[in-house]
Amino acid sequence: MRSAAGWGDAAISYRNRLKLQREPSASWSRATPTPSGLRPADPPRKGEGCGCRAPIPSPGACGPLSLTLPPAKEPMPELPEVETVRRGLAPVMTGAAITRVEQRRTDLRFPFPEQFAERLAGRRVESVGRRAKYLLLDLDDGQVLVLHLGMSGSFRIDGDLPGLFHHDRSKDPTHDHVVFHLSNGATVTYNDPRRFGFMLLEPRAEISEHKFFRDIGIEPLGNELNGGLIAKLFAGKAAPLKAALLDQTLIAGLGNIYVCESLHRAGLSPRRAAGALARADGSPTAKADLLATCIRDVLEAAVEAGGSSLRDHRQADGSLGYFQHTFRVYDREGEPCPNGCGKLVQRIVQSGRSTFFCGACQR
Repeated sequence: MRSAAGWGDAAISYRNRLKLQREPSASWSRATPTPSGLRPADPPRKGEGCGCRAPIPSPGACGPLSLTLPPAKEPMPELPEVETVRRGLAPVMTGAAITRVEQRRTDLRFPFPEQFAERLAGRRVESVGRRAKYLLLDLDDGQVLVLHLGMSGSFRIDGDLPGLFHHDRSKDPTHDHVVFHLSNGATVTYNDPRRFGFMLLEPRAEISEHKFFRDIGIEPLGNELNGGLIAKLFAGKAAPLKAALLDQTLIAGLGNIYVCESLHRAGLSPRRAAGALARADGSPTAKADLLATCIRDVLEAAVEAGGSSLRDHRQADGSLGYFQHTFRVYDREGEPCPNGCGKLVQRIVQSGRSTFFCGACQR
């Protein structure tokens, strides 16, 4: 997984892209795609590589780094989107046996496991869980089906289950790559136009040491995240607070949207040194306690609203999320700060990602 920048930044609005396109463009370097350290990008042009971009260099002697962002693209899912999908899949899949799997191609982002369909046939789904931005389906033979939505992956549920998840979807069936037929009569279809998602089968006993999971930080939903833990994680760090929050080895699943929103609610500048949230003795400041509360509140509100990535990451019932209507600062450059301070929401670029904040309210 990525270590320093979340995968969930939704496409910048057309208005803001026009502003960005007037700035001098920064150069991007290509690199071989790996599960960590790279930022998924737009589809490569003909003759180019995978389209992944290497980490963007920091500003140097040439002055502040400015970018020309590419055209709007499908957003990667953030934690609330993945949790929303999990909650949609769980009541249909938990306890059901997979009677048959239609595997319609040999790979997505990575090749499917050998004998993928055969190994799943007859297996019962014990539970549908989530770790960071991964979906985890525990099977009755001790294996875990690991699912990642990539940039445009989504699930569609059809079947004779009155009242549950029967909203129509307008997905192109040519991009239906995997269909799970369940013993309760339901079918769960994975659709992924860009094919940047993937599926793995791993033993449950080894999952915590798998390369995708062994370095993942704590889950931000739950009681483990508090001011004391934030102080411990950030103590001595000179990195900007936003960068520390996006570090997946510290806190798992936070992305650009929800970090911007959490920092605004907590009144913290994204440019403040992360270590400032810990006192000299290592104890948390009041702002550290407040930030932990704001992170949980923002994420839980987004999960309840169905998430915020509107273009592709629909809920498992086919409907769109509505949390974007409550954004305070994200993608609201030039609009009045909702706190009523009289100032406008600003946008800066940090580590190649747009940061939205109020310079008056966030210190």
